[in-house]
Amino acid sequence: MLKEFKNFIMTGNVIDLSVAVLLAGAMGLVVNGFVNDIMMPFVGHFSGGLDFADMKVVLDEAVVGADGAITKAENAIMYGKWINSIINLVIVGFVLFLIVKAYNKTKKPPAPAGPKGPSDNDLLTEIRDLLKK
Repeated sequence: MLKEFKNFIMTGNVIDLSVAVLLAGAMGLVVNGFVNDIMMPFVGHFSGGLDFADMKVVLDEAVVGADGAITKAENAIMYGKWINSIINLVIVGFVLFLIVKAYNKTKKPPAPAGPKGPSDNDLLTEIRDLLKK
């Protein structure tokens, strides 16, 4: 059983999948860092300094006790965080599109096909002409 497990783990597919998962995690950190640290400040700047994360609809106000402690937390719909998520999705999608496009440019173009032989119709016509002779 240990030998079977070793054979399973050492197959190329498991190793490839492991490397892909680790690289995807690292790539996710890079892309999220780009979005949060570089792109979102631009979005905030061009939206007049508005931080979407602060946008909300308060359903129930927070209740504060006599001693200043919050006895009941505020109940609110935080739609601004959802807007931030949508903006992040669009930016991440665009960045990944650019990465894949750049990667595809680095690939070698497919080798040109060899000389094309005669078509089926040409061969049948040639056979017919030979049979007529």
